[in-house]
Amino acid sequence: MKLIHWLVTAPLALVLVVFAVSNRETVSVTFWPTPFEIDAPLYLVALVALLIGFLLGELTAWINGGKKRREAREKSKRVRGLEGELEALRGKPPEPPLLP
Repeated sequence: MKLIHWLVTAPLALVLVVFAVSNRETVSVTFWPTPFEIDAPLYLVALVALLIGFLLGELTAWINGGKKRREAREKSKRVRGLEGELEALRGKPPEPPLLP
């Protein structure tokens, strides 16, 4: 598993380093409704934009998965209860059959 991790991480890190070295020019970033302006390297602007997009996507996925997580918690609680009942029944001696 560690090998797969490094086979993915190392090339990705190399691509990011090459991207950063190739795009060191400074660009001005303005935030339209405000008078703020920031001068930053192009690679930093691009990577921060990608990070913000990733985080917003993850937040959206997490919010949309709330119903499934709640259902999984309820089912897990039900399973634990049924397993407890099963163990309690296994610990008791069998009940004698009822005579007519």
